[in-house]
Amino acid sequence: QVQLVESGGGLVQPGGSLRLSCAASGNINRFYAMNWYRQALGKQRELVAGITSSARTNYADSVKGRFTISRDNAKNTVYLQMRSLKPEDTAVYYCNGTERGGRASWGQGTQVVVSS
Repeated sequence: QVQLVESGGGLVQPGGSLRLSCAASGNINRFYAMNWYRQALGKQRELVAGITSSARTNYADSVKGRFTISRDNAKNTVYLQMRSLKPEDTAVYYCNGTERGGRASWGQGTQVVVSS
């Protein structure tokens, strides 16, 4: 099974930026879609952004215009560029890869805290 490892989380002030990375141990083209989810304390995990193998993207309404998902197939890495961060973006961010048959792989998560 492909392992996914997130990095790039941390503490940032409101209005700031962070770029999250998700490095896969194998070829990410095996996944129909690569996604970023997040889970805030006491809340359900929610889909933040996704990108398909054909580079079609989708975003949660709450992050449209502020977050950008991208992929580098040569590096087997998916990125989430986050700008204009708000306190409500504070959460653990998880990388997910979903295969056409529905099998999913998850990373361990990276914490993002937006606070002054």
